[in-house]
Amino acid sequence: MSARKIIIDTDPGQDDAVAILLALASPEDLGLLGITCVAGNVPLSLTSKNARIVCEAAARPDVPVYAGSAAPLARPLITAEHVHGQTGLDGPDLWEPAMPLADGHGVDFIIETLRRHEPGTVTLCTLGPLTNVAAAFNTAPDIIDRVQEIVMMGGAYFEVGNITPAAEFNIYVDPEAAEIVFRSGAPITVMPLDVTHKVLATEPRVEAIRALNTRVGHFTAEMLDFFERFDVEKYGSEGGPLHDPCVIAWLLQPELFSGRHVNVEIETKSDLTLGMTVADWWGVTDRDANAMFIGDADANGFFTLLTERLARL
Repeated sequence: MSARKIIIDTDPGQDDAVAILLALASPEDLGLLGITCVAGNVPLSLTSKNARIVCEAAARPDVPVYAGSAAPLARPLITAEHVHGQTGLDGPDLWEPAMPLADGHGVDFIIETLRRHEPGTVTLCTLGPLTNVAAAFNTAPDIIDRVQEIVMMGGAYFEVGNITPAAEFNIYVDPEAAEIVFRSGAPITVMPLDVTHKVLATEPRVEAIRALNTRVGHFTAEMLDFFERFDVEKYGSEGGPLHDPCVIAWLLQPELFSGRHVNVEIETKSDLTLGMTVADWWGVTDRDANAMFIGDADANGFFTLLTERLARL
């Protein structure tokens, strides 16, 4: 079977970086057509730099990396240096990437790629705010029906919020973009905090990655050493949740996850619950289901997959 064609839309971020590495380590399963960057965890100048650093760490400077949207559709940008550090990839020693950004805008790349490939053959993997995808859908609505699937990290239901009491960061940064995507009719699978908070980078799991004794192994372990400190302090957990790699792991081994096909609406008006993903988990409305909302994961299986794949790089 041929590799599944994907675009990764991202705002790296340590966990974004691990997701990119997992995809790059799985070429027989995933054909990475390109990476589009968006402002989110840190500003666009840093997310587009960080994506290239990650590609170089994996010795894959051939992957095109595009700069996309520098701000949400209708709001000022909110960033998360308090979680990811001033670079977005604090932890390892970073460098100036030698590989250039690809020519053109990330939104145009999404549009052109979906139009160029056969309908239903390109999956969008979104690891940050949904600004680029929403902008592409607004600009070229003809591409919506060409999307095979959108697999996103974002939102929460039982775990509520991590940036406000009600909202998860990726959705909160650009709720209008999220509303456009969830109402688009494209097939959607969501990795919310409900599942990512069960996939914890505990000390033994991080040490197993470090013990690979490779450039990528050390790079990843050093990122996770820094990244976990915020969530361990916040939640009192045994390790930081590894959010974004769940998107890639779903494509590689969906049997590691379970969830429900439910309706998800995005709150865009309320000051109190702005950016909330209102998931009809119990089916109490008559709204049509529009997303597979993942609720559980086999964390040990996830880290076995991640470690085995990172060992290839």
